[in-house]
Amino acid sequence: MTDALPTLPTPPTPPVPPRRPTERIVHGDTVVDPYEWMRDKTNPEVIAHLEAENAYADARTAHLAGLRGALVGEFVGHTQETDLSVPVRRDHWWYITRTTAGNDYPAFTRVADTGSMPQVEPGTMLEGEQVLLDAQAEAAGAEFYSLGGLAPSPDHTLLAYAVDTAGDERFTIRIKDLSSGEIVDEAVTEAGYGLAFSADQQWLFYARVDEAWRQHQIWRHRLGAAAETDELVLEESDERFMIGFDRSRDGSTLVIQAGSTTTSEAWLLDLADPTSAPRPAGGRRDGVDYTVEHAGDRLLIVHNATAEGFALAEASLQDPSAWTDLLVAGEGERLLAVEAFASFAALELRSGGLASVRLLPRRADGSLDLEAAREVSHGGELDTVELDANPNWDQTSLRYELTSLLTPPTIAEVDVAGGEVSVLRRTPVPNYDPELYVERREWARAADGTAIPISLVARREVAADGTAPGYLYGYGSYEVSVDPSFVPTRLSLLDRGVVVAIAHVRGGGEMGRAWYEHGKLLEKKNTFSDFVAAAEHLVETRLVAPDRLAAEGRSAGGLLMGAVANLAPERFRAIIAGVPFVDTLTTILDPSLPLTVGEWEEWGNPVDSAEVYRYMKGYTPYENVRAVDYPAIFAATSLNDTRVFFVEPAKWIARLRETVTSDPAERPILFRCEMVAGHGGRSGRYRKWEQRADELAWLLNQLGATRLL
Repeated sequence: MTDALPTLPTPPTPPVPPRRPTERIVHGDTVVDPYEWMRDKTNPEVIAHLEAENAYADARTAHLAGLRGALVGEFVGHTQETDLSVPVRRDHWWYITRTTAGNDYPAFTRVADTGSMPQVEPGTMLEGEQVLLDAQAEAAGAEFYSLGGLAPSPDHTLLAYAVDTAGDERFTIRIKDLSSGEIVDEAVTEAGYGLAFSADQQWLFYARVDEAWRQHQIWRHRLGAAAETDELVLEESDERFMIGFDRSRDGSTLVIQAGSTTTSEAWLLDLADPTSAPRPAGGRRDGVDYTVEHAGDRLLIVHNATAEGFALAEASLQDPSAWTDLLVAGEGERLLAVEAFASFAALELRSGGLASVRLLPRRADGSLDLEAAREVSHGGELDTVELDANPNWDQTSLRYELTSLLTPPTIAEVDVAGGEVSVLRRTPVPNYDPELYVERREWARAADGTAIPISLVARREVAADGTAPGYLYGYGSYEVSVDPSFVPTRLSLLDRGVVVAIAHVRGGGEMGRAWYEHGKLLEKKNTFSDFVAAAEHLVETRLVAPDRLAAEGRSAGGLLMGAVANLAPERFRAIIAGVPFVDTLTTILDPSLPLTVGEWEEWGNPVDSAEVYRYMKGYTPYENVRAVDYPAIFAATSLNDTRVFFVEPAKWIARLRETVTSDPAERPILFRCEMVAGHGGRSGRYRKWEQRADELAWLLNQLGATRLL
């Protein structure tokens, strides 16, 4: 039975921004944009409009306060709030992450290694357990707080960590003396992602971003010195590329990697000689995408120079550009990355549309014994297996995480020599019985005949009779795979009879490299039509009701939402578009905006190519809104988002409201803008729960599914 949809007797009036036309002329095509003026967030009129949008959203959802509160209660009820991670051994210490009921942020602790993994309990500190960083205390008084990384020094006397209090993903680096608890250095500000100490821990390596928020430089900072004396290690001048680094597992080498969407380059820097220059490790060849893993006496490389699905190769430290292939991806496989240890390597790959791990023992001479390779698998139809934290070079077992739509994150460990598997911990989920639900794989048929995988979960008693409400999630860009995983907040949908599904559309990486290639550039529209095909499959198989299907996507998935709203508005009752990339063409036409030049390899370059311009103009959501009935739409963004500017959904919402013909009382178009946050929205567990409850209460109301089964 469908719940009655609450209605508002006199809906408030949405804010209407002034129309101030600006003209864009590209390749002889003139476009008049009435809302581009809203891009300036320093303009008080823009801020006033965003605040008015928030007030309007508050008014239109005020009647859902009770449901929002119930949802937050359910989220909390499915979370063991006072909890901890499985301890991770780093040299002679076990590191632990602890959460506490009522706190938004965790505490990071450690205890000395006495020969075996400590038996820790939630809420109970071990004898000798030391609090390294109490993030809840650090965040006190801050409207936004996010950690961008933590790195203990080689001798574990120092801790470097990165803090963002604005939401713009630019970090202040703090270095803490773990014996005294004092901050001994916080000279570095405006840093990017990445932290690594030199072997003598006199230097800390970090990254910087440019004005376009492109991570383009690697620096070294001498501890205790002024930031003005820091030394530039490497700069990536090509605007298509971003640069980052990692410390090799044996601690000997800083592995630096620059990459665009299609091309990579790597360097090695000796951490025992931290002021030395980085050495090239593979060079740069257009179209060759690779990653380098330092394997002690050699390098291991995962690359696409000889195989579309990538190959695993090795090279000597003396001649790192001379690769010898060891293993080539099989049919339907995509090799992703390799991690090296003293006695084995672990290869992450995709096979059959799912993430998995393959163990590769090393012989006495350090070479890989490929004949002894074996898969790490638990046999579930939707199992996702990925590597967990494995920081020690000499370890003889491998930790990994198993999850599925019904399997809470499970940390397990396999003994590499014997093959024995130990489950170390399954994330406890209170008030959850997996036997109440069923998960499976469905296949939709795209317009060109391609089979599109769908991961689906529902309550067992929900019949495929064409009456159930449904929820379909999608992303489909950058070769990012949205694998089946357990999300506790989804239980609130399932327990109200909603069929939950993920459409693994082209443009993602779920089915291998070709899956990505056929969903980008001048084939980008496949992403959108695949999602519509998945929606049609759910309806045609009577898994969901034709008038009770909702959709959600975020960031590039928000572009997907805007595109399918234009392409097939009749297929969806309601859409959530989080930080949506909906003014796509405007952004990709402006190389001064964050990340744009690097994005040209994903979307094409409409500045130079009239063909790309015309193709993108045909799907960019903001410019293709139609005067027909649309789904109800809830868009959310953040003022300080550096990846997708707030102006994109602000313009899109204004265009939708002035164009679509659907009844605004029945199918409202709402927009929320967090005024202090970044790309991930609010910070902190409780704040994110409140944000998610706001979105899902609105969605459930639109689907007529507000009551528990």
